[in-house]
Amino acid sequence: MEYVRKVDFAAFAQSGADERVTQKLLDHASGAKTCTIHCIKTPAAGGSPAGMHVHDVDQIFYILSGTMSIEIEGKQYDCSAGSLIIFPAGVRHRNWNAGNEPTVHLAFNTPLPDPQVPFARSV
Repeated sequence: MEYVRKVDFAAFAQSGADERVTQKLLDHASGAKTCTIHCIKTPAAGGSPAGMHVHDVDQIFYILSGTMSIEIEGKQYDCSAGSLIIFPAGVRHRNWNAGNEPTVHLAFNTPLPDPQVPFARSV
């Protein structure tokens, strides 16, 4: 088990301006037992690949940089760096970057998603 993991911010910086990048920090392959954790860069005008969707697990975002827009239960929010966003299991939501700069956020999914079940279902 690798006990200390670091985000490769250099890889984010080297990626294309229009490229969405995900770094898996903790997942099934790396020994996760209770949750997954990913660091995600979303380019300007980018967003949820599934659009409006639901998950079977709780999804929690922590915004590290930029401003992410979200829609949940028919309400829209603009979430700047330092915001914690909670998407409860089964609740319709989407997220996107309406700004001019990329956003970077940590995504926690708990309990551990079943790898045999599609993670997101479009609604």
